[in-house]
Amino acid sequence: MPSPAGVLSLPGTTPPAAVDHERWPDVATVPACSRVRAAVAELIVRRALARLPLHVRLRGGEPLGTGGPLMEIRDPEAFFRRIGAGGLIGFGESYMAREWEAEDLVGVLSVLAGNVAGLVPPSLQRLRGLWARRQPEAQRNTIDGARGNIHRHYDLSNDLFALFLDRTLSYSSAVFRGFPAEHSLLPAAQHRKIDRLLDLAGVGPGTQLLEIGTGWGELAIRAAERGARVVSVTLSREQRDLARVRIEEAGQTDRVSVLLRDYRQIEGVYDAIVSVEMIEAVGAEFWPQYFSALDRLLAPGGLVALQAITMPHERMLASRTTFTWIQKYIFPGGQLPSVEAMEQVTAAHTGLRTAGRERFGVHYAETLRLWRERFTERADEVAALGFDETFRRMWTLYLAYSEAGFRSGYLDVQHLLLTKEEAAR
Repeated sequence: MPSPAGVLSLPGTTPPAAVDHERWPDVATVPACSRVRAAVAELIVRRALARLPLHVRLRGGEPLGTGGPLMEIRDPEAFFRRIGAGGLIGFGESYMAREWEAEDLVGVLSVLAGNVAGLVPPSLQRLRGLWARRQPEAQRNTIDGARGNIHRHYDLSNDLFALFLDRTLSYSSAVFRGFPAEHSLLPAAQHRKIDRLLDLAGVGPGTQLLEIGTGWGELAIRAAERGARVVSVTLSREQRDLARVRIEEAGQTDRVSVLLRDYRQIEGVYDAIVSVEMIEAVGAEFWPQYFSALDRLLAPGGLVALQAITMPHERMLASRTTFTWIQKYIFPGGQLPSVEAMEQVTAAHTGLRTAGRERFGVHYAETLRLWRERFTERADEVAALGFDETFRRMWTLYLAYSEAGFRSGYLDVQHLLLTKEEAAR
């Protein structure tokens, strides 16, 4: 079938080796892209790479960059075409399709993350709304939409997460005593993180604690061991079921209830609320509802302790409506907040005020490195669970991309203490 006029049609543009077309349609086939758009993308990317501290080797072409980690582009035509058609989504899909490689993947991605603001010329950044894809309506975090979004990530397989997490099954940043860290230190580092949050929220004997986002139950167990009574809510059936098993094994079923419930459906009043890396799944549209729920559920004089991944405010504003590779493949409906955005929302919609913040992004970089290394070491076991090579490359890129974000300072993670000031309303 002939291609439409003006659309680049390349022979042999199906990626090498087998990519399951039914499971990965946008990876298995290089997308259509106008010649002009592909040429503009190539020009922009070449100019950006040429001035970065990278060594970029294009098959059949001159090297680019000023020296640094090696990025090998094995299929330049497909690589530039994907970026022309899908921007950073195309960049990620090109890696999934094995069209580019990097022995030091985190190193390459750290350079790109550290220079993200200058990769696209300011004139094109101002026209972002014209060329960048917008988040699809299906990923909006309505009550039904949030349930589906959470299912796509957290219900992949408990066995998959167990392969690279530590025995606490904590899927959030740990807090280490020193660096470099080792995987054997992760359980203690995760407990250190949990204890800091519980201390921040003043959780002790008799505390009525609400946890929004159960994970696999470690924080709830830890709080119950302090004598608190815990209601923990999640939208993941897989997590709910395993958390209940782990809570029973810990002998804390009389102190912990795990409910399959959206934060907007929670009732009651609690002395303390803790939520670990949950706000990232809420979506900017629903931040007012999220913080209003915290305000409504918190008793006068109560405390809220949040662990939140954050990004610079100006980058959040520039990208908040853009559909990203992470949203398409990893966290549908996700949106990282800035500290300024959270403070603006709480000031406008609630009586909650930020009483303290602590940043520890370098600890997340180490946590992610340990997860990534364990995931790579256990690739055969991941495959045995039914996850193909394209999934494994996708997951490796996700872990490396996230680690690079924290190493470069593009991302941060913070503990925030919120207090309820009735007079401020």
